[in-house]
Amino acid sequence: MQSILFLGHAIVFGTWVSLAGPAPLGSISKLAIAFALLSVSFIGSSLLAFRYYNALIRTLYTLAGIWLGLLNFLVLGALAAWVVYGVARIGRINWPSRSIAGVVFGVAILAGLCGTANAFWLRVRRIEVTLPNLPAAWRGRTAALVSDTHLGPVRGAGFSKRIVSRLNQMNPDVVFITGDFYDGTAADVVACASPLARLNARFGAFFVTGNHEEFTNADRYIEALSNAGVRVLQNEKLDVEGLQIVGIPYHQMGRPENFSAALRDIRIDPARASILLIHAPNRLWEAEKAGVSLQLSGHTHRGQFFPWTLAVKRIYRQFAYGLHTLGNMQVYTTSGAGTWGPPVRLGSDPEIVLFRFV
Repeated sequence: MQSILFLGHAIVFGTWVSLAGPAPLGSISKLAIAFALLSVSFIGSSLLAFRYYNALIRTLYTLAGIWLGLLNFLVLGALAAWVVYGVARIGRINWPSRSIAGVVFGVAILAGLCGTANAFWLRVRRIEVTLPNLPAAWRGRTAALVSDTHLGPVRGAGFSKRIVSRLNQMNPDVVFITGDFYDGTAADVVACASPLARLNARFGAFFVTGNHEEFTNADRYIEALSNAGVRVLQNEKLDVEGLQIVGIPYHQMGRPENFSAALRDIRIDPARASILLIHAPNRLWEAEKAGVSLQLSGHTHRGQFFPWTLAVKRIYRQFAYGLHTLGNMQVYTTSGAGTWGPPVRLGSDPEIVLFRFV
Protein backbone atom coordinates (compact mmCIF):
# COMPACT_ATOMS: atom_id res chain seq x y z
CA MET A 1 0.00 0.00 0.00
CA GLN A 2 2.85 2.37 0.78
CA SER A 3 4.31 1.74 -2.69
CA ILE A 4 0.98 2.68 -4.23
CA LEU A 5 0.90 5.87 -2.16
CA PHE A 6 4.44 6.76 -3.28
CA LEU A 7 3.36 6.25 -6.90
CA GLY A 8 0.24 8.40 -6.48
CA HIS A 9 2.21 11.28 -4.97
CA ALA A 10 4.84 10.96 -7.72
CA ILE A 11 2.15 11.22 -10.42
CA VAL A 12 0.64 14.36 -8.89
CA PHE A 13 4.04 15.96 -8.22
CA GLY A 14 5.39 15.14 -11.68
CA THR A 15 2.26 16.40 -13.42
CA TRP A 16 2.25 19.70 -11.56
CA VAL A 17 5.96 20.35 -12.12
CA SER A 18 5.71 19.41 -15.81
CA LEU A 19 2.56 21.35 -16.69
CA ALA A 20 2.69 24.30 -14.30
CA GLY A 21 5.88 25.59 -15.91
CA PRO A 22 9.34 26.43 -14.64
CA ALA A 23 9.78 27.26 -10.97
CA PRO A 24 12.77 28.07 -8.76
CA LEU A 25 14.74 24.96 -7.83
CA GLY A 26 14.24 25.71 -4.14
CA SER A 27 10.46 25.73 -4.52
CA ILE A 28 10.48 22.39 -6.33
CA SER A 29 12.68 20.88 -3.62
CA LYS A 30 10.36 22.07 -0.86
CA LEU A 31 7.34 20.70 -2.74
CA ALA A 32 9.13 17.36 -3.20
CA ILE A 33 9.90 17.16 0.53
CA ALA A 34 6.29 18.02 1.40
CA PHE A 35 4.97 15.31 -0.91
CA ALA A 36 7.44 12.76 0.48
CA LEU A 37 6.22 13.45 4.03
CA LEU A 38 2.57 13.37 2.97
CA SER A 39 3.10 10.05 1.19
CA VAL A 40 3.91 8.30 4.49
CA SER A 41 1.40 10.23 6.63
CA PHE A 42 -1.52 7.81 6.40
CA ILE A 43 0.41 4.58 6.98
CA GLY A 44 2.37 6.22 9.79
CA SER A 45 -0.68 7.63 11.54
CA SER A 46 -2.55 4.32 11.07
CA LEU A 47 0.22 2.38 12.83
CA LEU A 48 0.11 4.88 15.69
CA ALA A 49 -3.71 4.75 15.82
CA PHE A 50 -3.65 1.00 16.35
CA ARG A 51 -1.59 1.49 19.52
CA TYR A 52 -2.52 4.89 20.94
CA TYR A 53 -5.76 6.82 21.47
CA ASN A 54 -5.28 10.48 22.29
CA ALA A 55 -6.08 13.88 20.81
CA LEU A 56 -2.75 14.20 18.97
CA ILE A 57 -2.93 10.80 17.26
CA ARG A 58 -6.60 11.28 16.40
CA THR A 59 -5.84 14.68 14.82
CA LEU A 60 -2.89 13.31 12.83
CA TYR A 61 -4.94 10.36 11.59
CA THR A 62 -7.90 12.55 10.61
CA LEU A 63 -5.72 15.03 8.70
CA ALA A 64 -3.84 12.19 6.99
CA GLY A 65 -7.16 10.59 6.05
CA ILE A 66 -8.46 13.85 4.57
CA TRP A 67 -5.25 14.21 2.58
CA LEU A 68 -5.57 10.62 1.33
CA GLY A 69 -9.05 11.46 0.05
CA LEU A 70 -7.73 14.60 -1.66
CA LEU A 71 -4.89 12.58 -3.18
CA ASN A 72 -7.43 10.27 -4.80
CA PHE A 73 -8.96 13.18 -6.68
CA LEU A 74 -5.59 14.79 -7.40
CA VAL A 75 -4.38 11.59 -9.10
CA LEU A 76 -7.55 11.53 -11.20
CA GLY A 77 -6.96 15.23 -11.92
CA ALA A 78 -3.37 14.55 -12.99
CA LEU A 79 -4.50 11.90 -15.46
CA ALA A 80 -7.24 14.21 -16.75
CA ALA A 81 -4.74 17.05 -17.11
CA TRP A 82 -2.54 14.98 -19.40
CA VAL A 83 -5.57 13.99 -21.50
CA VAL A 84 -6.63 17.63 -21.88
CA TYR A 85 -3.06 18.66 -22.63
CA GLY A 86 -2.75 15.95 -25.28
CA VAL A 87 -6.06 16.92 -26.92
CA ALA A 88 -4.97 20.57 -26.99
CA ARG A 89 -1.64 19.67 -28.62
CA ILE A 90 -3.23 17.39 -31.23
CA GLY A 91 -5.95 19.92 -32.01
CA ARG A 92 -3.44 22.80 -31.98
CA ILE A 93 -5.53 24.64 -29.41
CA ASN A 94 -3.70 27.38 -27.57
CA TRP A 95 -4.38 26.26 -23.99
CA PRO A 96 -1.46 27.09 -21.69
CA SER A 97 -0.37 23.99 -19.82
CA ARG A 98 -0.20 25.97 -16.57
CA SER A 99 -3.87 26.95 -16.94
CA ILE A 100 -4.83 23.33 -17.66
CA ALA A 101 -3.06 22.13 -14.53
CA GLY A 102 -4.52 24.94 -12.41
CA VAL A 103 -8.11 24.32 -13.49
CA VAL A 104 -8.01 20.53 -13.30
CA PHE A 105 -6.25 20.40 -9.93
CA GLY A 106 -8.56 23.12 -8.62
CA VAL A 107 -11.59 21.01 -9.53
CA ALA A 108 -9.96 17.96 -7.92
CA ILE A 109 -9.37 19.82 -4.64
CA LEU A 110 -12.94 21.15 -4.68
CA ALA A 111 -14.28 17.60 -5.18
CA GLY A 112 -12.22 16.38 -2.24
CA LEU A 113 -13.42 19.18 0.05
CA CYS A 114 -17.05 18.61 -0.95
CA GLY A 115 -16.63 14.90 -0.27
CA THR A 116 -15.17 15.64 3.17
CA ALA A 117 -18.10 17.91 4.07
CA ASN A 118 -20.59 15.33 2.76
CA ALA A 119 -19.07 12.58 4.93
CA PHE A 120 -20.18 14.39 8.09
CA TRP A 121 -23.76 15.10 6.89
CA LEU A 122 -25.76 12.19 8.26
CA ARG A 123 -29.06 11.42 6.51
CA VAL A 124 -32.10 9.38 7.54
CA ARG A 125 -33.54 7.21 4.78
CA ARG A 126 -37.12 5.93 5.25
CA ILE A 127 -38.27 2.78 3.46
CA GLU A 128 -41.41 0.66 3.51
CA VAL A 129 -40.77 -3.09 3.34
CA THR A 130 -43.41 -5.70 2.60
CA LEU A 131 -42.64 -8.94 4.41
CA PRO A 132 -44.67 -12.09 3.67
CA ASN A 133 -46.11 -13.78 6.77
CA LEU A 134 -45.47 -10.68 8.84
CA PRO A 135 -47.03 -11.12 12.31
CA ALA A 136 -50.01 -8.83 12.85
CA ALA A 137 -48.26 -7.28 15.84
CA TRP A 138 -45.45 -6.01 13.57
CA ARG A 139 -47.61 -4.32 10.95
CA GLY A 140 -46.74 -0.62 10.90
CA ARG A 141 -43.84 -1.03 13.32
CA THR A 142 -40.42 0.40 12.51
CA ALA A 143 -36.82 -0.76 12.74
CA ALA A 144 -33.69 1.40 12.46
CA LEU A 145 -30.56 0.09 10.76
CA VAL A 146 -27.15 1.47 11.74
CA SER A 147 -23.91 0.11 10.32
CA ASP A 148 -20.25 0.97 9.79
CA THR A 149 -19.94 3.84 12.25
CA HIS A 150 -16.22 2.96 12.56
CA LEU A 151 -15.73 4.56 15.95
CA GLY A 152 -12.05 5.16 16.55
CA PRO A 153 -9.59 7.89 15.51
CA VAL A 154 -11.96 10.01 13.39
CA ARG A 155 -15.27 9.54 15.19
CA GLY A 156 -15.62 8.64 18.85
CA ALA A 157 -18.11 8.80 21.68
CA GLY A 158 -19.46 12.13 20.42
CA PHE A 159 -20.58 10.51 17.17
CA SER A 160 -22.15 7.64 19.12
CA LYS A 161 -24.15 10.17 21.16
CA ARG A 162 -25.24 11.87 17.96
CA ILE A 163 -26.41 8.57 16.47
CA VAL A 164 -28.42 7.73 19.61
CA SER A 165 -29.99 11.20 19.62
CA ARG A 166 -31.13 10.77 15.99
CA LEU A 167 -32.45 7.28 16.73
CA ASN A 168 -34.46 8.48 19.71
CA GLN A 169 -35.97 11.25 17.56
CA MET A 170 -37.05 8.56 15.06
CA ASN A 171 -38.49 6.42 17.90
CA PRO A 172 -38.05 2.99 16.22
CA ASP A 173 -39.46 -0.16 17.79
CA VAL A 174 -36.13 -1.95 17.40
CA VAL A 175 -32.55 -1.03 16.38
CA PHE A 176 -30.27 -3.25 14.29
CA ILE A 177 -26.49 -2.66 14.20
CA THR A 178 -24.82 -4.74 11.49
CA GLY A 179 -21.15 -4.55 12.38
CA ASP A 180 -18.12 -2.27 12.22
CA PHE A 181 -19.48 -0.22 15.08
CA TYR A 182 -15.79 0.11 15.97
CA ASP A 183 -12.95 0.82 13.57
CA GLY A 184 -10.67 -1.83 15.05
CA THR A 185 -8.01 0.72 16.03
CA ALA A 186 -7.33 1.85 19.60
CA ALA A 187 -10.42 3.45 21.15
CA ASP A 188 -12.26 4.01 24.40
CA VAL A 189 -14.66 1.15 23.69
CA VAL A 190 -16.74 1.71 26.82
CA ALA A 191 -17.25 5.44 26.19
CA CYS A 192 -18.23 4.74 22.58
CA ALA A 193 -20.79 2.10 23.56
CA SER A 194 -22.27 3.76 26.66
CA PRO A 195 -24.64 6.16 24.79
CA LEU A 196 -26.50 3.11 23.46
CA ALA A 197 -27.81 2.53 26.98
CA ARG A 198 -30.03 5.58 26.44
CA LEU A 199 -31.82 4.14 23.40
CA ASN A 200 -35.59 4.22 23.85
CA ALA A 201 -36.37 1.48 21.29
CA ARG A 202 -39.21 -0.70 22.55
CA PHE A 203 -37.48 -4.03 21.83
CA GLY A 204 -33.93 -2.78 22.31
CA ALA A 205 -30.91 -3.07 20.00
CA PHE A 206 -29.32 -6.09 18.33
CA PHE A 207 -25.74 -6.32 17.07
CA VAL A 208 -23.53 -8.61 14.97
CA THR A 209 -19.78 -8.22 14.58
CA GLY A 210 -18.19 -6.94 11.38
CA ASN A 211 -14.71 -7.52 10.01
CA HIS A 212 -13.27 -4.53 11.90
CA GLU A 213 -14.37 -5.93 15.26
CA GLU A 214 -12.65 -9.15 14.26
CA PHE A 215 -9.24 -7.63 13.38
CA THR A 216 -8.24 -8.77 16.87
CA ASN A 217 -10.16 -10.38 19.73
CA ALA A 218 -13.77 -9.18 19.46
CA ASP A 219 -14.54 -9.90 23.12
CA ARG A 220 -13.81 -6.39 24.39
CA TYR A 221 -16.20 -4.89 21.85
CA ILE A 222 -18.89 -7.45 22.62
CA GLU A 223 -18.50 -6.86 26.36
CA ALA A 224 -18.77 -3.06 26.01
CA LEU A 225 -21.89 -3.30 23.86
CA SER A 226 -23.50 -5.94 26.07
CA ASN A 227 -22.90 -3.79 29.16
CA ALA A 228 -24.67 -0.93 27.33
CA GLY A 229 -27.76 -3.13 26.94
CA VAL A 230 -27.22 -4.23 23.34
CA ARG A 231 -28.06 -7.85 22.53
CA VAL A 232 -25.12 -9.38 20.64
CA LEU A 233 -26.24 -12.21 18.36
CA GLN A 234 -23.76 -15.00 17.63
CA ASN A 235 -25.23 -17.70 15.40
CA GLU A 236 -28.60 -17.48 17.09
CA LYS A 237 -32.25 -16.64 16.58
CA LEU A 238 -34.64 -14.75 18.82
CA ASP A 239 -38.41 -14.66 18.52
CA VAL A 240 -39.72 -11.16 19.16
CA GLU A 241 -43.53 -11.22 19.13
CA GLY A 242 -43.58 -13.66 16.21
CA LEU A 243 -40.75 -12.06 14.19
CA GLN A 244 -37.57 -14.15 13.86
CA ILE A 245 -34.45 -12.02 14.39
CA VAL A 246 -31.30 -13.89 13.36
CA GLY A 247 -27.69 -12.80 13.81
CA ILE A 248 -24.51 -14.34 12.38
CA PRO A 249 -21.00 -12.85 12.99
CA TYR A 250 -18.84 -11.83 10.04
CA HIS A 251 -16.22 -14.60 10.38
CA GLN A 252 -18.89 -17.24 9.82
CA MET A 253 -19.06 -16.19 6.17
CA GLY A 254 -15.45 -17.16 5.46
CA ARG A 255 -16.42 -20.52 4.02
CA PRO A 256 -19.78 -21.36 2.38
CA GLU A 257 -20.07 -24.63 4.29
CA ASN A 258 -19.64 -22.85 7.65
CA PHE A 259 -22.29 -20.28 6.80
CA SER A 260 -24.72 -22.93 5.56
CA ALA A 261 -24.12 -25.03 8.69
CA ALA A 262 -24.81 -22.03 10.93
CA LEU A 263 -28.08 -21.35 9.12
CA ARG A 264 -29.12 -25.00 9.43
CA ASP A 265 -28.37 -25.02 13.16
CA ILE A 266 -30.38 -21.85 13.70
CA ARG A 267 -33.41 -23.48 12.05
CA ILE A 268 -35.22 -20.54 10.53
CA ASP A 269 -38.91 -21.23 9.95
CA PRO A 270 -39.57 -20.24 6.29
CA ALA A 271 -43.31 -20.04 7.00
CA ARG A 272 -42.72 -17.08 9.32
CA ALA A 273 -41.16 -13.67 8.66
CA SER A 274 -37.48 -13.42 9.53
CA ILE A 275 -34.71 -10.81 9.49
CA LEU A 276 -31.06 -11.84 9.16
CA LEU A 277 -28.40 -9.46 10.48
CA ILE A 278 -25.01 -10.06 8.90
CA HIS A 279 -22.28 -7.57 8.13
CA ALA A 280 -21.62 -8.14 4.42
CA PRO A 281 -24.00 -8.91 1.52
CA ASN A 282 -22.26 -12.21 0.73
CA ARG A 283 -23.54 -15.80 0.52
CA LEU A 284 -26.97 -14.48 -0.42
CA TRP A 285 -28.25 -17.66 -2.07
CA GLU A 286 -27.50 -19.68 1.07
CA ALA A 287 -29.56 -17.24 3.15
CA GLU A 288 -32.40 -17.34 0.62
CA LYS A 289 -32.44 -21.14 0.62
CA ALA A 290 -32.61 -21.13 4.43
CA GLY A 291 -35.88 -19.19 4.25
CA VAL A 292 -34.71 -15.71 5.28
CA SER A 293 -37.28 -13.01 4.47
CA LEU A 294 -35.04 -9.93 4.76
CA GLN A 295 -31.26 -9.67 5.08
CA LEU A 296 -29.76 -6.45 6.47
CA SER A 297 -26.09 -5.70 5.79
CA GLY A 298 -23.51 -2.95 5.46
CA HIS A 299 -19.77 -3.31 4.79
CA THR A 300 -19.65 -1.87 1.25
CA HIS A 301 -19.89 1.84 2.24
CA ARG A 302 -21.22 2.10 -1.32
CA GLY A 303 -17.58 2.67 -2.21
CA GLN A 304 -17.43 5.98 -0.27
CA PHE A 305 -16.11 8.00 -3.21
CA PHE A 306 -15.34 7.81 -6.92
CA PRO A 307 -13.85 5.69 -8.49
CA TRP A 308 -14.24 3.14 -5.65
CA THR A 309 -18.01 3.51 -5.98
CA LEU A 310 -17.66 1.84 -9.38
CA ALA A 311 -15.39 -0.90 -8.01
CA VAL A 312 -17.87 -1.80 -5.26
CA LYS A 313 -20.72 -1.82 -7.77
CA ARG A 314 -18.70 -4.21 -9.93
CA ILE A 315 -18.04 -6.57 -6.98
CA TYR A 316 -21.47 -6.63 -5.35
CA ARG A 317 -23.55 -5.59 -8.38
CA GLN A 318 -27.07 -4.51 -7.40
CA PHE A 319 -26.50 -5.60 -3.80
CA ALA A 320 -23.81 -2.97 -3.28
CA TYR A 321 -26.49 -0.61 -1.98
CA GLY A 322 -30.21 -0.33 -1.42
CA LEU A 323 -33.17 -2.70 -1.33
CA HIS A 324 -33.22 -5.57 -3.83
CA THR A 325 -34.80 -8.98 -4.23
CA LEU A 326 -33.13 -12.37 -4.64
CA GLY A 327 -35.60 -15.20 -5.10
CA ASN A 328 -37.98 -15.05 -2.14
CA MET A 329 -35.61 -12.92 -0.05
CA GLN A 330 -35.15 -9.17 0.12
CA VAL A 331 -31.73 -7.64 0.81
CA TYR A 332 -30.96 -4.16 2.04
CA THR A 333 -27.34 -3.00 2.04
CA THR A 334 -26.74 0.32 3.74
CA SER A 335 -23.95 2.72 2.83
CA GLY A 336 -23.23 3.06 6.55
CA ALA A 337 -23.09 6.01 8.91
CA GLY A 338 -19.34 6.54 9.13
CA THR A 339 -16.23 6.12 6.98
CA TRP A 340 -13.07 4.05 6.91
CA GLY A 341 -9.74 5.67 6.11
CA PRO A 342 -10.44 8.95 4.35
CA PRO A 343 -13.43 10.70 5.97
CA VAL A 344 -14.70 11.43 2.46
CA ARG A 345 -17.92 10.55 0.62
CA LEU A 346 -18.67 11.53 -2.95
CA GLY A 347 -21.22 9.41 -4.79
CA SER A 348 -22.41 7.90 -1.51
CA ASP A 349 -24.07 9.40 1.57
CA PRO A 350 -23.79 8.45 5.24
CA GLU A 351 -27.15 7.19 6.46
CA ILE A 352 -29.34 5.68 9.12
CA VAL A 353 -32.20 3.66 7.63
CA LEU A 354 -35.70 3.51 9.11
CA PHE A 355 -37.82 0.60 7.88
CA ARG A 356 -41.58 0.51 8.23
CA PHE A 357 -42.96 -3.03 7.96
CA VAL A 358 -46.17 -3.56 5.99
